[in-house]
Amino acid sequence: MNRQANAGLFCELYWGESLAEAWSIGSEHPQVLAAPDEKAMLPLYGFTLPEEPFLFAERTEHGYRVFVPPRVKLERSTKGDAFHAVPESQFVQHQGRASVELPEGTTLRLTEGELHLLVSHSVAKDREKVSRLKAFVRVAAVSVLFLSLPLGFLFGGPDPQQMQQSNARAISAAKEKDQARRKALGVDTPLKPIAGTEQKPVQSDGGTPVTVPANLSVQ
Repeated sequence: MNRQANAGLFCELYWGESLAEAWSIGSEHPQVLAAPDEKAMLPLYGFTLPEEPFLFAERTEHGYRVFVPPRVKLERSTKGDAFHAVPESQFVQHQGRASVELPEGTTLRLTEGELHLLVSHSVAKDREKVSRLKAFVRVAAVSVLFLSLPLGFLFGGPDPQQMQQSNARAISAAKEKDQARRKALGVDTPLKPIAGTEQKPVQSDGGTPVTVPANLSVQ
């Protein structure tokens, strides 16, 4: 299916260099009617129209055919290039009306006085679909991640028996490290305790015991 057949029409109205209005017309409309009326599909003020409403554009197999009002200067830009005048040889007479095709990637500029109307294909709906798809994918990814965290903790979390074995290995390694440190310091062999039979009784150094009164002071 041709992408142009699904595209709408996007119009921007400039007064000099200032943007005054912008309209996006969906592809479900086979014809685009313009008139100096805010209720019109394309409220085209300031342009000289041969009749009201004026058939401004109609859908074709390849997109749109744009009808050019008689007093309008028509220019064209392709893929963002500078605007240049459209040769009269490229105008097509259709039922007494001058028209030009609007291919994809092309922008037409219709100028009358200080007014400039820029017309191109609208991709607003396509962008909206892509944005919605991206948003849906992001929400789905976040939901899966949110649900997988508790499940992963339950099914992939540490086993209590494995934790006990790991703790035992850590304690054993700490003991071995402490023994190696004590051996390096030469204190790995405990001192031999003194037996009671080996202890010598405390002997007196002799002399005569003297009883000292409690209130005796020495100066």
